[in-house]
Amino acid sequence: MKYLIVGTGGVGGSIAGFLALAGKDVACIARGKHLDAIKRNGLHLKSDLKGEHFLPVKACTAEEFEGKADVIFVCVKGYSIDSIKEVLEHASTPETLVIPILNVYGTGPRIGRLVPSVHVLDGCIYIVGFVSGEGEITQMGSIFRLVFGARPEQGIARERLDCIAEELQACGIKAEVSDDINRDTFIKWAFISAMACTGAYHDVPMGEVQHEGEVRDTFIGLSQESAEIGKRLGVTYPEDPVAYNLKVIDSLDPHSTASMQKDIARGHESEIQGLLFDLIDLGERLGVELPTYHKVALKFKKA
Repeated sequence: MKYLIVGTGGVGGSIAGFLALAGKDVACIARGKHLDAIKRNGLHLKSDLKGEHFLPVKACTAEEFEGKADVIFVCVKGYSIDSIKEVLEHASTPETLVIPILNVYGTGPRIGRLVPSVHVLDGCIYIVGFVSGEGEITQMGSIFRLVFGARPEQGIARERLDCIAEELQACGIKAEVSDDINRDTFIKWAFISAMACTGAYHDVPMGEVQHEGEVRDTFIGLSQESAEIGKRLGVTYPEDPVAYNLKVIDSLDPHSTASMQKDIARGHESEIQGLLFDLIDLGERLGVELPTYHKVALKFKKA
């Protein structure tokens, strides 16, 4: 299969690196000095799971990409979705499957409305990955779990999804085909929202969330409130959602931070709209009390 990674940041770069290490046909969409460095030196992957490598992957801008892909992973930030319409349309065939790997709930249907001629599934990922230099991606820790699936009305054969999962697994990625991708993307949104908002509000890495105290209490409060939103949406949790969030946070490298937190600290555009304010808006529409989310929002009021 031919893979295209749209957005070669921490997540996209890690996927591309693992695919390239396994000899898969993968191309990357990137831009600026990051793209220039990848073209010049290859993709520099520094991975706790795979070691350090310089990988000669194909890389170009969205405008420069030619050819078609069998599988397209969308790994841009939520605020950049509108910019990828053209590359998705010209890189797809009627058989191409697009798998968005974003942090915000409802991304798959949103992109699907943007490019209705393309099969857009949905997905989420658990990984600590970030751009650590020009052309350089760092994958930290032992977690690299990618969950994806089709919505029932899409009619995508399970065998096609299993084939992709098997290839990803052979590359060292813990890939799973979801039997309820709406549930799984909501659970990921709720987790990363609690993680990012806690880290940004207290300005701490995840190690500070891993022991009792005010920081962990903030994370628990956010997790409880998002869990109630999920229940009112009809999400069926496979286990207690707060206990699940704590289990995941406790398994992270203590030095890790969410990309939203990094972006805010650097004064860059961030996913705060999708990870904080959109969740509050949804909770209020559903009549959920959100004292912890409102506490965090006071620090990051919309301009």
